[in-house]
Amino acid sequence: MIFRSGISLFFLLLGAVFCSASIPLHAQNRPSKTKSDSTNLVVRRLKFKGNDHVRRGTLETLIRTHTNREFLGIPGFTPWYFMWKLTKSFGEKPALLNYKTAAADIQRITQYYNSIGFLSASADTSYDIFGKHKVKVTFHINEGKRSYIRSVSYSGIPDSAFKNKQQKINFYKSSPLTGQQINDSTFKAHLPYLTDKLNKERGRIVDYLQNNGYAAVTRDSITAFIERSKQNKYHLHVLYKVNPGKKYKFGDLHIMLAGPGNDTTFTSQNSKSDTLTSKAYVSDDKKIYLHVQNSAHTRYSLLTNQIHFKPGNTFSQKRYIKSVNEFQNLNMMSVLQFGLSKNGNSPNYSGNAIPVYFRLQTKPRNSVSFDVFGMKRYGYGSGAGLTYNNNNLLGKGENLKLNVNGSFEYVGRKTLLPPAYQNAGSITTNSRFFQSFQAQADFSLPRLVWPFGWLNNYLFFSNSRTRYTLSYDHSDRLLFDINSDIKFNLQDRVQHNNRFTSILDLLQLELLDTHPTDPFRKALNQEFQNDPLALQQILEDFRPQFSSLFQYTFRSENTNIIKRNYGYFSEYSIGVGGTIPYLIDRFVVTPGTVEGNIPSPVKFSQNDLTYSRYFKVTADYRRYFSLSPNTVFAVRGFGGFARAYGKRKTIPLNQRFYAGGSNDIRGWSLFTLGPGSIPYKNVKINGGEIKLLSQIELRQTVLKHFLSSNWILAFFTDAGNVWYGPEEQVSNNNLNPSTPSNNGNTSNQPVNLEQGRFRLNHFYKQIAVGSGVGIRIDLNYLILRFDFAFRIHDLQKGWLSPRSKKLHFDFGIGQSF
Repeated sequence: MIFRSGISLFFLLLGAVFCSASIPLHAQNRPSKTKSDSTNLVVRRLKFKGNDHVRRGTLETLIRTHTNREFLGIPGFTPWYFMWKLTKSFGEKPALLNYKTAAADIQRITQYYNSIGFLSASADTSYDIFGKHKVKVTFHINEGKRSYIRSVSYSGIPDSAFKNKQQKINFYKSSPLTGQQINDSTFKAHLPYLTDKLNKERGRIVDYLQNNGYAAVTRDSITAFIERSKQNKYHLHVLYKVNPGKKYKFGDLHIMLAGPGNDTTFTSQNSKSDTLTSKAYVSDDKKIYLHVQNSAHTRYSLLTNQIHFKPGNTFSQKRYIKSVNEFQNLNMMSVLQFGLSKNGNSPNYSGNAIPVYFRLQTKPRNSVSFDVFGMKRYGYGSGAGLTYNNNNLLGKGENLKLNVNGSFEYVGRKTLLPPAYQNAGSITTNSRFFQSFQAQADFSLPRLVWPFGWLNNYLFFSNSRTRYTLSYDHSDRLLFDINSDIKFNLQDRVQHNNRFTSILDLLQLELLDTHPTDPFRKALNQEFQNDPLALQQILEDFRPQFSSLFQYTFRSENTNIIKRNYGYFSEYSIGVGGTIPYLIDRFVVTPGTVEGNIPSPVKFSQNDLTYSRYFKVTADYRRYFSLSPNTVFAVRGFGGFARAYGKRKTIPLNQRFYAGGSNDIRGWSLFTLGPGSIPYKNVKINGGEIKLLSQIELRQTVLKHFLSSNWILAFFTDAGNVWYGPEEQVSNNNLNPSTPSNNGNTSNQPVNLEQGRFRLNHFYKQIAVGSGVGIRIDLNYLILRFDFAFRIHDLQKGWLSPRSKKLHFDFGIGQSF
């Protein structure tokens, strides 16, 4: 027997064949119905029986009969309902039983089972009343036996959609349904019957044909025939019969670009036009018609650069949609209308070519914004910034952004001194205002430029931008001041698709001039008065530096970037630093000799500039599991390794790994954890070459639409640390050979360097662990985060030490990871 279906109806027809094998379970203890089928019974318990192949959580998402929201999934624990019982106004109203809803749930469950191959499945309900107006609803499921697809065949796919016969065979073999080939169009298969997979295969055929000229083909052009095997009724054979229609080419291309404003009419006085007939743009006798208003200030080449097809070539839906996306991604214009007909109706398939139409409009070119902000780093302060933005600067989609901002921050005396010296009477300092000033110029243009411009012709690299950034920073920090920090970066960024992004920092140069603050220098001089070599090594971090970085980053994500409540996010990078100053040192300054430093250009500093050569790799993976509509379990793993080589065996300060902070290991402030088990007050060279981090977080929505936001309770645990590398050149003496006592005198407390090094035989003993609870206020467009953490494993005080009961508070914007 053969059943014809449009996949969604098939399992209902085939299910009738097996209906004689199902034995329905009749409702038990069912109260008498009311006219509306609604009751005053509160659903307090929900149970499923017989669901051996489908999880309870999956079934709960299918049905509409539910208990009140349970806190953390604890059965029967529904605090929001009990709040309503007490107040009759605040909380959650009771979840009442409705027989019509339960009957529809039975149909939903049955249809779901049919869609995953249990074609004879059936379901029923029973109701058990207990207490006063309480009911337990049980769904009884008879799954039956699962059906399997044993072969897949194709009919009607034209040979003209392929370059040769082998390409056609390869297309069949690339299907997730097909296995060993039986003949030219039939293949073995062995997989459960899944409606979703059969529909995806139909979509795959449609996509291929549309991208190879068959523009009129739709899902309705493909019919799936299902035949049951005579030898075994649970073995199925699938035949895809295709009616592709004609093969088409792209017709003439019409692009109309209006300037900003309400006037979108085109006249000879307010616009200019051009017609392209060159073989570089079109094939056959087709044309490109361009109409641009003078107020758009846009060149024709910007418009043609976004087109990924030639009029006259074989029609490709993928290239057409990619062109639409390219216009949208420019960010300097809006796509008012696009389509395969002039008036936006269905295309005319009577001819052999299909014209394409775009109606576009540029956005205002110039904008200025002024911002005032508050800040908290070491103390409390505020600042202001001014930003100028020019969209479409030179008429080819370029963007110029100029930004300046300044801030001040009041910092108290205790914060200014290193922890070990806060009670040292011989070192004094006063409170002060920290000041900062930043200026940045950012220029970007669509598409890649030399040496990667040739990649623009490939769809995988077409959505890209090249960005040039020049910035200047002058600011006060806790232990040192930045006299000047000048950075230049040339970056290529490619959005390959909705999931994959490549970021290439092709040329990143930095000139950094810093010096220790007077209190910090006095503290160092006092501590290392008997070890000038160690003092000099510490001060090396504050010498003027010249650094370069070449780095590639690959990012893959499939999640909501704000809510992060499903899917995953991953980022991997590899970089090489110090190459450019090394080449200057070896081949320009002193040819054939490597000195480890180079002269300062244009009197940036009175001293020579140091540099370090190093490589650095990082891996960051995050996964978000939706346990229920209101519960998310999130995990994160991060690993980083950096290694210096050449004459100077240290990593620049701004390229080292650090631990602690609101987005890292909560329970420790930023930069205050590690390296290894060295106490923070004993560390004089901060950061490490190795970092390991793991985080887990359970997020439970506890209040919905409360004060125009959703309130989320989070339970989290973070673990990790940073370490010096096995060959990091750090003197044993520089880690605090003497620590000032409360009266200003020193007592020898040597710290072994091995406490900060990464060693396989004991690094796991130096994993710091913080845990706690947090509140998230989801405002839809952003998330406010408040976290309260305790140190579960303090590396100096041990596991769950009574001396580690201090509560650490963190505030942040967005999820922690």
